[in-house]
Parts: sequence; structure tokens; C-alpha cells
Amino acid sequence: MAPTETLFTKIINREIPADIVYEDELCLAFRDINPQAPLHVLLIPKTPIAKLSEISDSDQSLLGHLLRTAPKIAEQQGHANAFRLVVNNGEDAGQTVFHLHLHILAGRNFTWPPG
Repeated sequence: MAPTETLFTKIINREIPADIVYEDELCLAFRDINPQAPLHVLLIPKTPIAKLSEISDSDQSLLGHLLRTAPKIAEQQGHANAFRLVVNNGEDAGQTVFHLHLHILAGRNFTWPPG
């Protein structure tokens, strides 16, 4: 079930400001307001999908586009060789905005396992 309106749809619609670093016809990327690394960008599809577990077969191309776009953004931001992508699915996994988004994190050393 797709969300009707979230904080992220308001950013897409330019109803609230964001520090946008990338945009194309399918997605938008902007700096996280609570960064967890020197680079912390959120990459969102313009099509509202609440969470990863709610994708359908018809979303395959869009998801591929997001995964191909994330490294381009990391490179544009000066972090081509080392970055982490995170997708939280559901409240218990730390998802707070129910509009699918990829966290692009870079600029510091990361440990494993995360959190």
C-alpha cells in the first residue's frame, strides 16, 4: 500500500525545502537533516512506495535505477570508492518515514555488523 503523503512527497512537490543534490525523472536525492556520516544523502523514488517489503514486480526497473544512481551520487559527492547503502524496512528496523529511501553514507569508517 503506497503512502498518500509523507515528508518525502512534500519534498518532491517542493512544499518543504531540502538540500537537493540530485534529481532525475524517477528519483530525488537530498542531504539528511540528521547526518550519521560526513556524507548522508537520502535517495528516494518519486513514486511513493511505503517500504521495500511492499514492492511489486512492476517496481523492478525503478529499484534498479535507484541502485545505479546511488554510486553516481556518491561519486559526485567525492566518495566514489567507499560508501554504504542502507534501507530500513519497517519501524522495528528504524524506518521513520514510510516512503522507500536509500541512505547513502560515506566519509568515515564503518563497522560490521551495523547497529
